[in-house]
Amino acid sequence: MAHEVTRTGVCNLCEAICGLRLTVEGGRVTSVRGNPDDPLSRGHLCPKGVALPDLQDDPDRLRRPVRRVPGADGGAQWQEIGWDEAFDLVADGLARTIERHGQDAVAVYLGNPNVHSLGSMTHLPPMVKSLRTRNVFSASSVDQLPHHLVAHLMYGHQFLIPVPDVDRTDLLVVVGGNPMASNGSLMTVPDFPGRIRELRARGGRMVVLDPRRSETAKVADEHHFVRPGSDAFVLLAMLRTILVEGLARPPAYVEGLDALTAAVAPYTPERAEGASGVPADVVRRLAREVTETGRAAVYGRLGVSTQAFGSVAQWAIQCINVVAGNLDHEGGTLLTSPAIDALGRGLVGPGHHGRWHSRVRGLPEVSGELPVSTLADEMLTPGAGQVRAALTVAGNPVLSTPGGTRLSEALADLDFMAAVDIYVNETTRHADVILPPTSPLERDHYDLIFHLLAVRNTARFTPAVLPKPADARDDWEIYAALARRLARRLGRRPGDRLPWRKRLATGARMRLSPTRTIDLLLRTSGTGLSVRRLRRAPDGVDLGPLRPQLPGRLRTPDRHIQLAPDLLVAELARLEQAAAPRPGELLLIGRRHQRDNNSWMHNTERLTKGRPRHHLLMHPDDLAERGIEDGTTVRVTSRAGAVEVEVRAGGDVMPGVVSLPHGYGHRRDGVLLARASQLPGVSVNDLTDPSMVDGASGNAVLNGVPVTVVPVGGPDSTTTGSAGGAVVGSPAGHTSAST
Repeated sequence: MAHEVTRTGVCNLCEAICGLRLTVEGGRVTSVRGNPDDPLSRGHLCPKGVALPDLQDDPDRLRRPVRRVPGADGGAQWQEIGWDEAFDLVADGLARTIERHGQDAVAVYLGNPNVHSLGSMTHLPPMVKSLRTRNVFSASSVDQLPHHLVAHLMYGHQFLIPVPDVDRTDLLVVVGGNPMASNGSLMTVPDFPGRIRELRARGGRMVVLDPRRSETAKVADEHHFVRPGSDAFVLLAMLRTILVEGLARPPAYVEGLDALTAAVAPYTPERAEGASGVPADVVRRLAREVTETGRAAVYGRLGVSTQAFGSVAQWAIQCINVVAGNLDHEGGTLLTSPAIDALGRGLVGPGHHGRWHSRVRGLPEVSGELPVSTLADEMLTPGAGQVRAALTVAGNPVLSTPGGTRLSEALADLDFMAAVDIYVNETTRHADVILPPTSPLERDHYDLIFHLLAVRNTARFTPAVLPKPADARDDWEIYAALARRLARRLGRRPGDRLPWRKRLATGARMRLSPTRTIDLLLRTSGTGLSVRRLRRAPDGVDLGPLRPQLPGRLRTPDRHIQLAPDLLVAELARLEQAAAPRPGELLLIGRRHQRDNNSWMHNTERLTKGRPRHHLLMHPDDLAERGIEDGTTVRVTSRAGAVEVEVRAGGDVMPGVVSLPHGYGHRRDGVLLARASQLPGVSVNDLTDPSMVDGASGNAVLNGVPVTVVPVGGPDSTTTGSAGGAVVGSPAGHTSAST
């Protein structure tokens, strides 16, 4: 009988970073439970954490490098190769492109899981910098660039993002967020259900503004439907109410209050009602309550960022918290005090905007990356600087970014593509070589980013739960090997001959392991912590509640908050031109479920069993108006494309809104995830339009996309595909790279 041991671990699949208790028997994890002694997650665990052993044992997961070779049937197949051969193939393919076409002929796409991996945080940035390309894209421009741009412009650093003091607030206003499903996003708040129960027990309230009655809205004290894409009008009207009614109590260290007051003057609550559907009296009341409650916080997340005026909406949220006197106050919004201050230590730069622009559409970079909505343009448009090779790292942009079908076609036409990934997915199937790193349970972990965004100050180091297989490589080892080989291939110096303090700040010394890096950072942090001490406290160390730190923590030149940055004020002119709601118009929004992990883990039976979640959700009145029966197959068409999918009636969406979940659409030729490829559903990003971006940041527009819905077989429908969900192509005229 195998010996059974209990190990303390962490779930780093999402931002909640929940602590775990894992039972290990015979080299396998046999059970997963929440760790009740973790000072941040307090025993909470969601279904994704329970499914970690399924990911570890998944037969679809790659364990060794593979290369794509011609198959006997004329298609492609995957051949396992050794690590040295794989590294050489990737270095040669990228170097050959750089030598022939220049550095910008290589594009890099970085997926969401990178921020959840310590090795990617310490070693991926210098590897990407070694390519010296301006064509860097990431999942950040899918859903969160407005947060970073606003923080950079107002507070002086892209990661100075105040988070709601959920454990002490008396009023939490959630706009376009669903922390009951996500456990927070850009707000690390595990056990959100428990924390909301505690809020109510102390007499507090939660109010939600959302076009869908989400899981969070269902447990709120108030929920108000808001038309997709109109949040900026509501938030600016709340801000205006605070300013014109004399309720403002901003701190002394602000600049631009008069300019802000003038800028928001046209945005009355009545105008907000006309644009959004939220009653004017509700807008006024919420503004007054946020100011008068004493301990209140406004939080806006993905639904706010992923719209045409995402930066304006996020700016308005920050301004509401500032002028209402809730910023840097207990129960309001506060900055964290992490054991490793990644900002102060220079591990994360302050950010910048518009230092260069994309070649085809002229979109500005934000903090060193271009909007992913223009990635396919850069690949498909001929001319100097055309992208001819790509490296994707832990990402699946074909499913997770706008215009997925067109991007898939662009990837297929590249001269060379490589991927660092544990799966063959809808994107990596186009790669010539795939390099798979170890699994989350096989590597050490410390959260450099999510401790910066947590609702309580804690520190936790988690050693690998399972040993790394002999012929495996951690992600940081892959990045270091690629950087060294590419430097030799191009005749460059590796760039690691720097003093050790500079190496920590820049990540230039690729041979320093992530664990050693963390240890040096902890030992020089002034907290008295080290990896050795954290190993002796596997549950984590509680560093206390959030505390006031302003203005000292601001990174603006004068240590003042900039309330009216020119870039954001200028966006109001574009908002003035926003189209008014049209009668009978349908607007598409996404949705997420606690059992979904973006575009992956859909081949895990534990997470996909139960009621189907792939369907289009539509209000019963909208179905009846179009003569569509509940449960039938419909054709959904946008400017970018069309899909066929099952429809379900539901009063959880407001009239005029349809909802399709993110991360589905695995039925594409060549995908080797056999179990996931049998799932029904389509990709919402075959409908989202890459030509639509947030004006200031270039963030993708995923919400508020105009669509039509007709029954399959009806007079305006062409029947193609199956009822389970099928892509049926792009409308004529949407193939131009300049759109």
